[in-house]
Amino acid sequence: MWNLPNSLTLLRIGLVPLLVVVLLTRFAGSEFWGLGIFLLAALTDAVDGAVARRTGKVTVAGTLLDPIADKLLMSAAFISLVELGLAPAWMVVVIVGREFAVSGLRQVAQIQGVIISANWWGKLKTTTQIVAISLLIISYQLGRWAMIGKVVLWLAVFMTIASLVSYFGSFWRRIVEAKP
Repeated sequence: MWNLPNSLTLLRIGLVPLLVVVLLTRFAGSEFWGLGIFLLAALTDAVDGAVARRTGKVTVAGTLLDPIADKLLMSAAFISLVELGLAPAWMVVVIVGREFAVSGLRQVAQIQGVIISANWWGKLKTTTQIVAISLLIISYQLGRWAMIGKVVLWLAVFMTIASLVSYFGSFWRRIVEAKP
C-alpha cells in the first residue's frame, strides 16, 4: 500500500480541502496559490499511474483510490468555482453527474466481467477540464482575456458529454449487444 504512486494519490486527496479553503478565502494572491495547488494535484494524477505501471507498483488500493481522488479534486474545484460565481451550476452538474454515471457504468460492467478502460475521449475531457479550471481560477487576473476560461468551460462540457456517450456506447456494444 505505501509506495510512491499511492502516496501521490493520497497527497492529491489531501490537497483537496486545502484547495477549497484557498479558493474560497479571498486574500492577496489567492488565485495564484489556488492555481498552484490545483496544478500540483493535477500533476500527481498524471504521474501516479505512470510511476505505478513503470515500477510494477500497481496495487488494489491504488486502483481504487486513484479515481476517487480524481473525482474529489475535479468536483471540489468546480463546486468552488460555482460558489465564486465563475462557473454556472448547471455546467458543473453536467460535469459531476457524468463522473457518477461513468463510475456506476464501470461497476455494472465489472460485475459482468468487463473492464471499461479510459479512452482518448476521457483523456480529452480531463485535459479540457484542467485547462478550464485553471483559467477560471485566475480569470480575475486575465482581464479582457477572462472570456477564454468560459469558452474552454463550454469545450469541457462538450468533451464531458462526448466522453459519456463514448463510454455508454462501449458498454452497450460489449455488454448489451453481446448477450444472446
